[in-house]
Amino acid sequence: MPSLEQHFEVAMKKEEEYFNSRRSKLNSQLKLYNLFTFQDGGKNQETTSALLVGTMILLSRLPNWQDRAKEEVLVVFGNQKPDFDGLDHLKVPLVAYLERTDDKQSNIGKLSLLAGIKVSLPIILLHHDKKQWGYDADKFKPERFAEGISKAIESQVPFFPFRWGPRICIGQNFCNYKAKLARSLILQNFTFELSPSYAHAPFTIVTLQPQYGAHIILLEL
Repeated sequence: MPSLEQHFEVAMKKEEEYFNSRRSKLNSQLKLYNLFTFQDGGKNQETTSALLVGTMILLSRLPNWQDRAKEEVLVVFGNQKPDFDGLDHLKVPLVAYLERTDDKQSNIGKLSLLAGIKVSLPIILLHHDKKQWGYDADKFKPERFAEGISKAIESQVPFFPFRWGPRICIGQNFCNYKAKLARSLILQNFTFELSPSYAHAPFTIVTLQPQYGAHIILLEL
């Protein structure tokens, strides 16, 4: 039986063939291979867990936002278990940069890129660019997205936590639903705060993570 790694390699090859041929619909075999990528080596789990850890750290440091998030969850679900339909009523970068290798000579505007050159796109810098987001770009301000990304900024392009275009992360919706579900369950049952032992030292491996762990105290309601 093929290993998950082999399934992943086949999925990537099939995806390349799909976009190169510009087919408009996914066939059943490609759908199957893409499903394997969700479970391959914990790739989707790593980004989702990093998202949850970052959210809990921010809500621990800003208890007023924790209260507002808790109120929203309780209004939608009360004491009932969160369900799929209810998650859509909850309004909500993890990967700090993207890197690609150009396999042929190409031009971006007046910039010429040689074949084989590596191109890095600093997502985290674009998401904190004051020219795009205003003077408070570094501020934790969820209300800026209250009416969707299109209202938060003139062009959606400077905001792409899951990448952009035909190579957008296929696990985007899966990740968001898992994260919403976990956050809802936590907010329904606990308040939380940072432990005095927590040291704020974010660093990047692939995803942005707390270097010394997230020491969070959970208090059951």
